[in-house]
Amino acid sequence: MPPESPPAAVAAPDLSKSPPTLVELFIAFAKMSLAGFGGVLVWARRGIVDQHKWMTADEFNETFALCHFLPGPNIVNLTFVFGSRLRGLPGSIAAFSGLVGPPALIMVVMGALYHRYGEIDALRRILSGVACAAIGLMLAVVFRMMTPLFKRRDVVALLVMVLVFIAIGLFRLPLAAVLLIAIPVSIAITYWMRKEAA
Repeated sequence: MPPESPPAAVAAPDLSKSPPTLVELFIAFAKMSLAGFGGVLVWARRGIVDQHKWMTADEFNETFALCHFLPGPNIVNLTFVFGSRLRGLPGSIAAFSGLVGPPALIMVVMGALYHRYGEIDALRRILSGVACAAIGLMLAVVFRMMTPLFKRRDVVALLVMVLVFIAIGLFRLPLAAVLLIAIPVSIAITYWMRKEAA
């Protein structure tokens, strides 16, 4: 009987290439931020994992999970952690500058235009359409980030995710209280499962 073929692996980062330069980091994050109408997370994952292959899907999820529990905007935290991982403090600054620099400049201009023309009804309808597109993009990235869990058939991780969603999304329990329970439980379950597998 032939041996069972191993499951398809998630594309690993190309470690043979040297890390991106500070300019490449700046440009990459500037592109992500300029494409990120309604949120940069979708484009950050696409650029970091799919396009440049600087991280695997699992590494991105783990890094984003860490950044989610730090104070401040998640994508800004991710930018600092990612830039620091590749190029230290200068990498963090380059990635952060690319992330916030171009959009900040655009927002100053757009703010001035909105102040002048914000009462126009057509503009309000356009902004409503942009809001719908932003929700669609967020749902798309949520499903993409769940893909590694489904591929590994990680039932425990999916169950914890569903329970946290129910607690916060449906029962409206405080985020901090849910996380204070969910984080230690997740760590304990992972530790126990790895111990059993060893």
